[in-house]
Amino acid sequence: MDSLTQIVLGAAVGEAVIGKKVGNRAALYGAIAGTIPDLDIFASYFTDTVTALAIHRGFTHSILFALLSAPIFGWLVSRYDNYKSFKGWTLLFFLALVTHPVLDAHTTWGTQLFWPLDIRLAFKTIFVVDPLYTVPFLIFLILALFQKRRTKKRRIYNTLGLTLSTFYLSLTLIFKGVAYKKFEDTLSAQNIDYIKLDTRPSPLNTILWNANIETKTDYLLADYSFFDTLAIAFTRYPKNHHLLGNLINNEKVKRMINISKGWFTITRIDGELYFNDLRFGLLNTTPGAEDFVFQYKIEVDASDNPHFIEKEKGKQDAKQLMFSLWERIKGN
Repeated sequence: MDSLTQIVLGAAVGEAVIGKKVGNRAALYGAIAGTIPDLDIFASYFTDTVTALAIHRGFTHSILFALLSAPIFGWLVSRYDNYKSFKGWTLLFFLALVTHPVLDAHTTWGTQLFWPLDIRLAFKTIFVVDPLYTVPFLIFLILALFQKRRTKKRRIYNTLGLTLSTFYLSLTLIFKGVAYKKFEDTLSAQNIDYIKLDTRPSPLNTILWNANIETKTDYLLADYSFFDTLAIAFTRYPKNHHLLGNLINNEKVKRMINISKGWFTITRIDGELYFNDLRFGLLNTTPGAEDFVFQYKIEVDASDNPHFIEKEKGKQDAKQLMFSLWERIKGN
C-alpha cells in the first residue's frame, strides 16, 4: 500500500499496543515502524531494474525481518525513552512491522511474507491506493490522538479505525469473488477456452475490476464494473513471446518473466522491443489500447546483455487514467 496508509496502520497498531502508557509516542514509533519495510525501494539507486524489482517487497516485508529487527528497535527505544519496557516496545515494533506486509499481501504486487521461501502472496483484492480504506482510518486515528491517553474515547476511536479498515479489507475479498464469477460465467457463455484467469481491482476503488485471461496464443484483457448493464467485452493481445528470440534463454529475461508471473507480452515499436507487464493493466480503458502501466524497453548492449528501462509516466498519463477510470466505473 501507499506510504500514508502504512503510516496510519503502523500508528494505529502502536497506539493499540502501548498508547495508554506512553501517549502519542506510541503512534509516532508505530508510524516509523510502518514505513521501515518500504526502505527496500532504495535498492533501485544501486542496482539494475530487474534486481530492484526482485528485491522490492522481499526480505524487509517478511515475518523473519520483523522477528529479527523488532528486538533491536525495541531495545534502542527502551534505552532512551522514559518508558523502559523492552517487551512493550519490541511488541509494538513487531506488530507494526508485520502488519505492513500482511496488508501489502492483498495488493497486486503482493509480498514475500515467508521469505526466504520463494512464495509471493498476492491476493489482489485492493489497489495500492484506496481512499475508502485509508481516509476513514486516518480520521479515527486523528480523533484518537487528540484525546487524553487514558480516556476511553481514545481507545474507542482507535479501535473503530482498525475495525472499519479490517472490515473493508474483508469486503474486498467478497467483491473479488463476485467479479471473478462474473468473468468466469462470461467466458463460459462466449465459449472461450482459456488456461488461466486472474482478477484485480482497478486503481483507487473496488467497484471496477480488471481481468487477465491466458489462452494458447493470446492474453485477453477485460474489465467489469458493478454498475455495468452490457456484457463483458474481451480484448486480445498476442503474446509475441517469439520476438524475444534467443533472449528468452537469458538469465535476466527469465527473472523478469518470473517477476511478472508469466503475465507479459512483447511488442516491437519502431524497431525496439518492449516488455509489457500485464498485471497492472493499461493507462486507459479504451479497447485495443497498448499503453501499459508498466512497460519496459529492452536494450541489448554490445555483449548481448539485455537492459530493461521502464517507460516513464507523466502527469498527462495520470490525468488520462483518472478520466477513463471515472467514466468506466459508472458502467458501460
